[in-house]
Amino acid sequence: MKLKQRVVLLAILLVIFIFTKVFLIDNLDTSAANREDQRAFQRMMASLQVELEPRLEHTLQSPWEIAAQWVVPREVYPEETPELGAVMHAMTTKKIIKADVGYKGTQLKALLILEGGQKVVFKPKRYARDYVVEGEPYAGYDRHNAEVAAFHLDRILGFRRAPLVVGRFVNLRTEIKPVATEQLLGTFMTVGNNTCFYGKCYYCRETEPACADGDIMEGSVTLWLPDVWPLQKHRHPWGRTYREGKLARWEYDESYCDAVKKTSPYDSGPRLLDIIDTAVFDYLIGNADRHHYESFQDDEGASMLILLDNAKSFGNPALDERSILAPLYQCCIIRVSTWNRLNYLKNGVLKSALKSAMAHDPISPVLSDPHLDALDQRLLSILATVKQCTDQFGPDVVLVEDRMTLSHL
Repeated sequence: MKLKQRVVLLAILLVIFIFTKVFLIDNLDTSAANREDQRAFQRMMASLQVELEPRLEHTLQSPWEIAAQWVVPREVYPEETPELGAVMHAMTTKKIIKADVGYKGTQLKALLILEGGQKVVFKPKRYARDYVVEGEPYAGYDRHNAEVAAFHLDRILGFRRAPLVVGRFVNLRTEIKPVATEQLLGTFMTVGNNTCFYGKCYYCRETEPACADGDIMEGSVTLWLPDVWPLQKHRHPWGRTYREGKLARWEYDESYCDAVKKTSPYDSGPRLLDIIDTAVFDYLIGNADRHHYESFQDDEGASMLILLDNAKSFGNPALDERSILAPLYQCCIIRVSTWNRLNYLKNGVLKSALKSAMAHDPISPVLSDPHLDALDQRLLSILATVKQCTDQFGPDVVLVEDRMTLSHL
């Protein structure tokens, strides 16, 4: 064989060798990543039920100190949290030492300080479990039980971006009024035999108070994030106008996602994929009200999109508001890890997992069966949407590897 032919043959063999090696490594990496996703799912399922008990693993620290140490740029709490039950037990039992009107916003809430100095946001019960909120998908009062359910769904999806939430019963006469500020106390009233309050917010009205059953009010408490992690508010790129007859650009521009991809912080880093994850999360819970979102301050797009204020959810189990999924079907990308998790949860697993996760909450049952059934149906719609994307663009384009290491340092 001539030298030139030998050189050509060797070059061909070298190319084949390199291609084969790269292909095998890629497949091994993908397979290893998929196996880790499956193991993570199994770990989550094994620790699904959270029993509220006072016992702490770290007895030299308060539950508030432990929860504060969990927070890092890409998660509010870690995957393994043996102290979660103890922290949530403290949230629902610790003495209330101060009560004030809620921080600014459109909906009624109260800001409580618990023994040990921990802030929590209290959202009162406004609806019975089987009440259906008619009208626009963002209509009605906040739903306290929706906050509880959304937190546990965040755990199940493996996002870990929602602050801790647990149900709590409070005695307005003995626990709240004696420690209430004048501003909050001035909004209390008695309706029939029930103690009520209407607070202070954009939509708070004296004619629309939240009322206890006698003196006992059911609600949810959300753990305030540590002050060392100040929040930055952002307008959601797929936010609604909330004006009849006026559409947002994403509602009529088919190329809208291309424009978003050219805008900071969506042109690099994890933020756009966080938006897609959030669209999946919001569609499952029926939340069409995420007009803004929060991240940690001065993060340059690297920190997570924090799943705050999920109370405009679980209003109507018969309404599947597809427009919530616009970031997904317009951008046609999704994290492989999210896609894997969604597939693990089909065939009724999601409904069963969420029901089990919420079983020990003080206000259980948290959701009615129609809402639990709706979750499984909405999951099928999400899977079908991703399938349409992969059929059109191919899985290599749609399924994006984005597994950022979560540092706890």
